Amino acid sequence: MKLYNIQNNKLNIISGNPFKLEKEIQDLIEGNVTSIFDLEFVKSELRIQNFRFDTLCFDKSNNSFVVIEYKKGNSYSVIDQGYSYLSTLLNNKSDFVLEYNESLGKSLKRDQIDWSQSRVIFISPTFSRYQKTSVNFKNLPFELWEITRYGNDVLALNQLITDSDIDINSTLGDDTKSSLVKDVSKQVNRYDEEYHLTKSKKRPKEVIALYHNLKARILEIDENIDLKIGKQTIGFSQNIIFSEVIIYDKGLGIVINLKKGELNDDMLKTEDLSTKKHWGRGEYSIWIKSIEELDYVMTLVKQSFLKQS
Repeated sequence: MKLYNIQNNKLNIISGNPFKLEKEIQDLIEGNVTSIFDLEFVKSELRIQNFRFDTLCFDKSNNSFVVIEYKKGNSYSVIDQGYSYLSTLLNNKSDFVLEYNESLGKSLKRDQIDWSQSRVIFISPTFSRYQKTSVNFKNLPFELWEITRYGNDVLALNQLITDSDIDINSTLGDDTKSSLVKDVSKQVNRYDEEYHLTKSKKRPKEVIALYHNLKARILEIDENIDLKIGKQTIGFSQNIIFSEVIIYDKGLGIVINLKKGELNDDMLKTEDLSTKKHWGRGEYSIWIKSIEELDYVMTLVKQSFLKQS
């Protein structure tokens, strides 16, 4: 990708300013991990057994741990390292919970964590073709992000997305590496949109159509909105999740990610969640069952989007 400055209707290319050390990338990401990935920073350079985790974070939307690893070269196996990190995490759960509580002064319990949502984020200036191909499977618990620094203090982060429908478990044999992948796969699962749409056999096509209409209208707000899909909700995010959808057989439950008192609900259609245990981060929810209700719902969703932007 080439970047340009426009001066007097002329294009001047912005030159690259490559990172010299992995530590430069690490310091930059750790200092901004909330605004970039909507994660809570826990610990840098955490050592568990024979592994050193560059950055340990916590995803409050899924109640799960996230490991971030930084790479300058591309001579390593993403699959091998990723599953080794996850295996160590899953086999030493108490150590990670203890680290979280000691680092942040909290009292999180092991059974409050959704270990099935554990994941690893790899960040590198570039990934080789082999590395990109090796993760071309659906629902892998890894994310690959390429990071590029330019002059004029410009930074670009690009997630490499796979569109494969092949499950990695269908390709495994009986060797040690395959055994590790199988063991982790039994405990970790990446959920996708299809999971939410089809997990109930009773789900009417009208509800599915309603979800697709809502999704299309939310994505029209801004081209940088992404889907953040968890076990219970489908989140809409521009770095930070501003609204979440739960698909039921009778309609859609929508959580607006605003605190009590921040939402202008003229028609008084939302429910106050501030004192209730619920899915999603926000303190307002609204039920919809028909396309006719979308216009009003979008006025609420846009308020949250503007507040989080």
